[in-house]
Formats: sequence, structure tokens, C-alpha cells
Amino acid sequence: MNIMQCSLCKKPFQSYGGKICGECLVKLDEDFIKVRDYLDDHKNAGFEKITEDTGVPKQSILHLLKDGRLIIEDPEATGILLCEVCKKPISTGRMCKDCKNSVANTMQKNIDIRKPQAVPQNDSPSFKGAAKVNNR
Repeated sequence: MNIMQCSLCKKPFQSYGGKICGECLVKLDEDFIKVRDYLDDHKNAGFEKITEDTGVPKQSILHLLKDGRLIIEDPEATGILLCEVCKKPISTGRMCKDCKNSVANTMQKNIDIRKPQAVPQNDSPSFKGAAKVNNR
């Protein structure tokens, strides 16, 4: 357990691994429900219109997008959410597919490099030369 600063409200809180305090998590869930319900009735609503009509702060909507709970239909048209690596417009998450694949490949290569090589083992021991029993 660590004392962390909430990434949304900036208040300190006791964290068990998360970056958001309990109060903000509850608020974020409420905001998600508001936005989801609003988008059910207003499919083509823009970012500004959603924040204006629902009262949900832009920061919360961005967090929901980065968390994968909301998806932008046409990311190139809005430019709201950008890949954190290459800065291309994306529809949800933090990275575009190309950057995710690149990171995954790099990680896999690092795992493969560190993986111990298996030593082949025979079922029976082999001896070079003759073997004899030592009778003492």
C-alpha cells in the first residue's frame, strides 16, 4: 500500500495499485453512464457537444477514451486522442496498432533473450570410454 496522488483530482490517497482515488472512480463511473446514455440518443455528437450537454468534464471523457471504455468513430476527423508514441489519431486506448505491435515485439524479443536455454538431457547417462565397477 502506497500513498499516491490521484491522477484526476490530484489529492493524495492510499493506493493498492490504482492511480485514481475511490471518489474519482465512483465519479468516473457515473460520468461513463451519462456519456454512454447520451451517445445512445446522439450517435454523432462531437466532443464539445457531449461535454456541454452532459456536464462531464473533458478530462473525464479523455480518461474514458484512454481506458478503452469509449471509442471515437472517426479519429482522423476529430484529432482528440493521439497515440502516445507516434502521435497518430486513434479511436481508443493509448497507442495505435502499429506502436502496440512494435512494443509487443520488442518485449517478446527481450523475453526470448533472457529465457534460459534448455540443456538437452538423455534418459540414460552416457560414458565416454569404458566403465567398470569399483570393487573395494
